Amino acid sequence: MTEPQISTTQLGYGAELLEPLSKAVVGRTREIEVVVAALMASRHLLLEGPPGTGKSTLLRAIAQASGHGFQFVEGNAELTPARLTGHFDPAQVLQSGYDSKIWIDGPLATALRDGELLYLEEINRIPEETLNLLVTVMSEGELTIPRLGRIEAHPDFRLVSAMNPFDSVGTARISGAIYDRVCRVSMDYQSASDEEGIVCSKVAAAAKGSTNRGFAGRAVQLVRATRDHSEIRVGSSVRGAVDLLLIAQQLSSIRKLPNDSRGVALDAALTSLSGRIRLHDSSSETPEQIITALYDKIMEPEPEPSTDLPPDDPGKA
Repeated sequence: MTEPQISTTQLGYGAELLEPLSKAVVGRTREIEVVVAALMASRHLLLEGPPGTGKSTLLRAIAQASGHGFQFVEGNAELTPARLTGHFDPAQVLQSGYDSKIWIDGPLATALRDGELLYLEEINRIPEETLNLLVTVMSEGELTIPRLGRIEAHPDFRLVSAMNPFDSVGTARISGAIYDRVCRVSMDYQSASDEEGIVCSKVAAAAKGSTNRGFAGRAVQLVRATRDHSEIRVGSSVRGAVDLLLIAQQLSSIRKLPNDSRGVALDAALTSLSGRIRLHDSSSETPEQIITALYDKIMEPEPEPSTDLPPDDPGKA
């Protein structure tokens, strides 16, 4: 998704961030306030919430508004200590040995030296050996690297991690030593009205035109219904509604039909949502069957039966 456009200033981590951030991130007043307060207090953070709830958007906006650098690290099983901290150039080591001049900083070393915001996405996918490096960094504000020495953290260095509480595939339990050194902020889905606003702004920006507000509202309802369905373990984020509208717009131009007609909108819904939901193992239905049923209920509800009584027959006594 397109990141929020806000002016880059040198506000630092202060209360002055609140106003520009409230304009850049929709429906996150509470989270903005507590995250900024934690950064002002020189605390490290863990943002926990499902995908599409604005975790990375919020942090990028904070880095941009405050004037701090931003190091993004994707958490996965391949994130070794060397990839996170940095490494000596192997070819130069063979020629001249371990010299600090041939050391190449990784994202952690760069953030420590320059006082940047280090964002670790999906921290619960990172191997324990790599996570152990962060314990001393968070508690002592320094990192010691063999053959290189000690890197002291700049006063503006902050570490913010994020994790998805729903998807357990490929994840590991975070140690108590990590939890004890971070402040946790829970970020759930925004309200329906906030999500509708996000969808309309994203679609309008991507398509460079206006958005059918009613169609957008129904798309948001459909996406939100996937989060409460009894057969669905993990529902779609608001990104599903954005993609639904964008795909419907293009299908509409291809088929020469309105973008909210059944043939267009249902295919857009199946394409954008069927891969985003995760069903319970016990489910006997397919993602396509569930999305179609929800579409029929929300996007094209059957008209309610009339409650008007028939007029009296004057021929009857």
